[in-house]
Amino acid sequence: MLAGLFVALGVGLATTDFSFRLDGALGSSVASIAALMGAGHIARQTSFARQAHALTAIAQLMILFLLAPALTHIVASASFPFVDGPLAAIDRLLGLDWLEYFQFIYDRPALVPYLYLGYAMITWPIIVIPTLLGFAGYVDHLNRFTLACVLTVVMTVAISIFVPALGTYHHYGVSPDFGVLRPSGYLVQIEQLPRLRDGTLRVLQVGSLGGVIAFPSFHAAAAVLSLWGLWRLWWARPLATIANGGMLLATPIIGGHHFIDVLAGVAVAVLAIHAADRIGSRERAVESEQKLAGPIFWAVMAVFSRTGGPSAEWISPERPGDLP
Repeated sequence: MLAGLFVALGVGLATTDFSFRLDGALGSSVASIAALMGAGHIARQTSFARQAHALTAIAQLMILFLLAPALTHIVASASFPFVDGPLAAIDRLLGLDWLEYFQFIYDRPALVPYLYLGYAMITWPIIVIPTLLGFAGYVDHLNRFTLACVLTVVMTVAISIFVPALGTYHHYGVSPDFGVLRPSGYLVQIEQLPRLRDGTLRVLQVGSLGGVIAFPSFHAAAAVLSLWGLWRLWWARPLATIANGGMLLATPIIGGHHFIDVLAGVAVAVLAIHAADRIGSRERAVESEQKLAGPIFWAVMAVFSRTGGPSAEWISPERPGDLP
């Protein structure tokens, strides 16, 4: 599936006026991925299977999050109208008031550092989760987690094409004092998204690409993915619940998301997890059948060998009684 994202990015670059500029961040990322893949290969050859799976998963996720920002920038340049109004209307229908939530946080500056910390928890899926699952021996769960991350990115990018939005601060006309609260996720989006739409941002540099997707919220999806990924480790559940719950709470404020963005991100992650589980279960079933096929064959052959094998009468269709 990562190959499909490579193809999608290649098609996007070939059919639009976007281009990549090589920079230090891209070079460092490629070098890190190559080193991880090499280390994973060496670990596999030296019987360190758990470490090999962890290193390979980290490399795969680094590739994913290297491709995803570039793809999101290309699709964000589509000319579909912004839908902040309808998204805000859905919030109201659900009884959710973003302005009230913002004011609650803004009036309590002591809470703001915790929101910054919660929003930063999006780094968990890349290194921490593969390392913990791989070293603990939960290889199958790690493979499903990695697949679920890929599926989430694919769905998020595809949906965002048709539901572009500038964010809550722009929609409600809110300009917070950055000395009190700096919505860093929103600021990147509001700086880059209009330039993508008017054609003034066409050179993509890995080191300067930020999040430009509002709906569905990838931060919200990442929180669900991370919690599910770590849930297999009983001792990590309390910290995972607090950290990822904090990410969900921080996303509307630091990312400038409507509440429906968050709910949609959660829904996308749940769908991706379900799909990854189904695919993983099917692959396990096929592997089990393949593993059983060999022993069953040799067991049957052993029975035949002890009984002298099937008799000529049993295997011949031309027994005297059967001829006309």
